[in-house]
Amino acid sequence: MSDLNIRTRKPYPSDLTDAQWEAMRDLVPAPPPGPQETVHDRREIVNAILYQLRTGCQWRYLPHDFPPWKTVSDYFYRWQKDGTWLRIHDTLRGRVRRRAGRAEAPSLGILDSQSTKTTEAGGPKGFDKGKLVKGRKRHLVVDVLGLLLVVFVTSAGVQDRDTVPRAMREAKAASPRLVKMLGDGAYHGEVVANASAETGVEFEVRKRPEEIKGFQPIPLRWIVERSLAWTGRNRRLSKDYERTVASEETWIRVSFLHLMVRRLALPAGEVPRRMSSYVTTEPRKAA
Repeated sequence: MSDLNIRTRKPYPSDLTDAQWEAMRDLVPAPPPGPQETVHDRREIVNAILYQLRTGCQWRYLPHDFPPWKTVSDYFYRWQKDGTWLRIHDTLRGRVRRRAGRAEAPSLGILDSQSTKTTEAGGPKGFDKGKLVKGRKRHLVVDVLGLLLVVFVTSAGVQDRDTVPRAMREAKAASPRLVKMLGDGAYHGEVVANASAETGVEFEVRKRPEEIKGFQPIPLRWIVERSLAWTGRNRRLSKDYERTVASEETWIRVSFLHLMVRRLALPAGEVPRRMSSYVTTEPRKAA
């Protein structure tokens, strides 16, 4: 199947440019063979999903110049179920890291969580007593570039330290090179030590110095906080609107996917605007 090349509508700000589409085109699967002729361009399906992510509108409210909303949502959930989104995301992460002069798989991970409110949709919910938020909690492990390595969603009532075993196992599976993980003071105790011994991944807690008041970026640890802030630029992720945690995890991956194709589409040697002030304080070999 060849993509339809005719563009008959005015572009939206969330649309992929030609360069961005070329950065991921080979990863987007063609529709399964069947008796009916393919009607909708793969690029337009992806554009509609990115519009949804960026604006947070309901599926039925997608503009009519996109493919039908039911078609778009069917593709989103089909690619979620068959692992397409995960495969595209992980492949793009390796490409971005190579372009930055790093190995495809990181050796350092940075862990943090974010509690978010939910709606009346179903799924697990709880109360985060520390943040006073009723809903769910997003757990992210990122590399030194701020790119997503692991994401999973739990009830907001789950203690951060209790998620370390899962975070370490999934991060180690995603990156066999992983040797170290950083986190804040919430990640402590025997459960963290046991997970570190099981996976062979060292866990380092980095706290803000007690004598410092107010906000203070902690070397390297701030990177995951910035990554969480990046997701907040998408209205679909301003709350957890999903019935299932799997869908919420997928939307987070799609948000990073969009970020990565934008980086890959930049001219060679150009530094992303949001990365221009990035300076690592750790040895290069630990990244």
